[in-house]
Amino acid sequence: MNARALAPALAAALLAAGLAACTSEPEQEQTAVSHVHGLGVDPSDGRLYVATHDGLFTPDDKGEPQLVGDSRDDFMGFTVAGPKTFLASGHPASADEPPHHGLIESRDAGTTWKTRSLQGEADFHALDAAHNTIYGYDSVSGKLHVSKDGTAWDNRASLRLLDIAVSPDDPNTVLATTQDGIATSTDGGRTFRPGTEPVMGFLSWPKKDALYGIDLNGKLNRSTDGGTIWKPVGDVPGRQPQALTAVSPSHIVAATQDGIYETKDGGKTFTKRLPVAD
Repeated sequence: MNARALAPALAAALLAAGLAACTSEPEQEQTAVSHVHGLGVDPSDGRLYVATHDGLFTPDDKGEPQLVGDSRDDFMGFTVAGPKTFLASGHPASADEPPHHGLIESRDAGTTWKTRSLQGEADFHALDAAHNTIYGYDSVSGKLHVSKDGTAWDNRASLRLLDIAVSPDDPNTVLATTQDGIATSTDGGRTFRPGTEPVMGFLSWPKKDALYGIDLNGKLNRSTDGGTIWKPVGDVPGRQPQALTAVSPSHIVAATQDGIYETKDGGKTFTKRLPVAD
């Protein structure tokens, strides 16, 4: 089977893994980074944060994973919204709490979290914050939700996706990775055109001419025209991707099967920041 024919099957498997990643119980004794669900870099100090099935981690001074705060919650959707301000979703480690966090927020770089809305209702597997607006894909309802204040939500399109990216210049342009390719919305996520190739696992869009996508084999691609034409810029070690964030047109961080990798030259070279356990 050639790569073109194989892509939908691989995408479907990756989507299924992403949607099912929250079904197992957290491993309370887990210390290594595994099951990465999100990445972010705090603009206040440049520190890297890794959202996982077993808590939020950051590299310490020795380059080892350090748990942030004392939460072992399963962080699913995760995004850095501003200096020391993070948004997330997922599932609490404690069985005494509702099973879905809804939207939670930290204003101290992940040390503590507070519920913003939809506790017990929504499980955002993808989050993006742009134009003073929060975009979240809820795996429970299968819908894209959009909010200006993190409290009142507008329910928009229903579709099966793994990741979303919002244009840094246009709040109405939203891209979604699907098993058929990249689906595009030009009305703020109310409707999407069907997905078209290439098939990407994850997207990140820091500047108008710097849209990044990582495909199912770990190849990093860049589009300068909003996703019409893509060009490969590098191969992220570890192959199958788990998360992607582009801090700037040259600074990108990706999680793959065996590690968290960082490039500061647009994909020419990569440095391993943290290992990822199976």
